[in-house]
Amino acid sequence: MSTPAPAAPGGSAATGTPADGTAAAGAPSAVEQRLAELGLTLPEVAAPVAAYVPAVISGNHVYTSGQLPFINGRLEATGKVSSGTEGASDEATVSPETAKRYAAVCAVNALAAVKSVIGDLDRITRIVKVVGFVSSDPSFTGQPGVINGASELLGRVLGDAGQHARSAVGVAVLPLDSPVEVELIAEFA
Repeated sequence: MSTPAPAAPGGSAATGTPADGTAAAGAPSAVEQRLAELGLTLPEVAAPVAAYVPAVISGNHVYTSGQLPFINGRLEATGKVSSGTEGASDEATVSPETAKRYAAVCAVNALAAVKSVIGDLDRITRIVKVVGFVSSDPSFTGQPGVINGASELLGRVLGDAGQHARSAVGVAVLPLDSPVEVELIAEFA
């Protein structure tokens, strides 16, 4: 999986989706086609690193567990997000721009978790909420810009259904020393 590149919202109107809302056998969903237009594919759902499941359904909502920026099964970077101008840490750091790309990877991984429980991403009617965590240098205050990576990706692949409420939170450390983690709530039909 590659990191997302800038693209205009929207995408292909071809869906390969029958009237019942499920993707035709072997045909990718319209959401997956939009991801492909961005050079992305849905990965296999990441195995949990503790005692939880990647996603659960409650009513007509899917709640994902926090997703780390795994690419091909591994974290490409670890450490705190820092612009390099704050603090005097000798810890590994990740630039805000790089962390923003990783937040988009987290969003793709969250979509994979959603698909694992509803079967077809075209069933998503709205991303209700995104919560993003940024492992931050104590003086770093750019968490919203980092989590924009996830928000912008969701808007590109889901259009209006990708618009959501959001929190972007700075934290001292994340699992596996990941620089960013994203969870979401999706409504589906």
